[in-house]
Amino acid sequence: MTQAIVAADKALASFRTTTARQRARWLRKWNDLVLENIDDLALIVSLENGKALPEARGEVMYGASFLEWFAAEAERAHGEVIPAANPNQRILTVKQPLGVAALLTPWNFPIAMITRKAGAALAAGCTTVWKPAGETPLSCLALAVLAHEAGLPVGSINVVLTLNKVAEVGQALCEISVVRKLSFTGSTRIGKLLAQQCIQTLKKLSLELEGNSPFIVFDDAKIDHAVEALVMAKFRNSGQTCITANRVYVQKGIYNQFTEAMLKRMQTLQVGPGTQDGVTIGPLTHERAIDKAMQHIEDAKRHGGQVLMGGAPLPELTGYFMQPTLIRDMKPEMITTREEVFAPVLGLYPFETEDEVIGLANASNVGPGGFLMSENISRCVRVAEALEVGMVGINVGMLIACESPFGGVKESGYGREGGKQGIEDYLTVKSILLGVNH
Repeated sequence: MTQAIVAADKALASFRTTTARQRARWLRKWNDLVLENIDDLALIVSLENGKALPEARGEVMYGASFLEWFAAEAERAHGEVIPAANPNQRILTVKQPLGVAALLTPWNFPIAMITRKAGAALAAGCTTVWKPAGETPLSCLALAVLAHEAGLPVGSINVVLTLNKVAEVGQALCEISVVRKLSFTGSTRIGKLLAQQCIQTLKKLSLELEGNSPFIVFDDAKIDHAVEALVMAKFRNSGQTCITANRVYVQKGIYNQFTEAMLKRMQTLQVGPGTQDGVTIGPLTHERAIDKAMQHIEDAKRHGGQVLMGGAPLPELTGYFMQPTLIRDMKPEMITTREEVFAPVLGLYPFETEDEVIGLANASNVGPGGFLMSENISRCVRVAEALEVGMVGINVGMLIACESPFGGVKESGYGREGGKQGIEDYLTVKSILLGVNH
């Protein structure tokens, strides 16, 4: 790891002085190479984390989009001229790279989480040290190889791999002063620990942490459309995303009808190895993920929840496979209300009024994203503004696009990735005051 940091620091002096246009060209070439190798990259992702191949291809395309986006943002990140009250002065600002950036990424999106961070950092002129999840190192290495082929200079990208010394590596990246920026995607517990460890060096932090996203279906929603949106929001990556729909609130006027429609739709989901044709739900990544899912299911049953489908692992399949599970009559006192499931386990909560569901949705210490389904435009605006989250999806089941800033509020972290805001976390603003009275 020390070698990686030294290499990044050594390369910084020359890399930060490259023109924005040159960095944009490298990123565009990298984007092209990723898309040219989409089949190989998707297969690596599927074999590493179990994601179904069509979904893995979607992740590679999504990941590549950040390289193309930040290639353009590289030349749009500039300063300004500020009118001065003193007529004998002129004030202007320039934006400069922070320095070496450490990028810590999770296993659930091993391609997209790298490109979303590295695309912004490299576009800004920062050199980088990547620390991917120990469960998915090959995706990261494949990206680094393609970046090298695209022409990015030696030292601009450095990869540190570990499965057994994750804590030691994380602490070192926090405490070494040469690293001026750290971006982390993962659990809230680890995010808080990293923030504490960064205190001594006061490095800039971006933290994308846990979620507990509400998904609200009002009684004027189009049920079939809401069902499809929920399938996307809940079962993508087998339910293992930080913005997965976790608490699904359905208004009582359509609760039974929606439940029946959701049950019928979930019965079409196919579980199996991600490389198998027709599979929509792959395996979970760890045995402890199965244990956690079962804790949520058993807790729901103890509190009166009715399991309509699934409710158990699939031992006949080799790996950590979980039946898609639907539970109705969820209650506020259940574990799922407080903690994300991170599995294909879906619980439906009934509610009566708009004010009630806003209160239920906001009764969480985290706030990455939220979803709402309604044909009433006034209600959509009111509820979207009232939800205490960083992102809101209205009549859609996805919250991701390279053009859109991604990030949460509360204990879901701070900072934004993607959008025009994504590059700002890797830049510092320098003010220059000029005296013009001679």
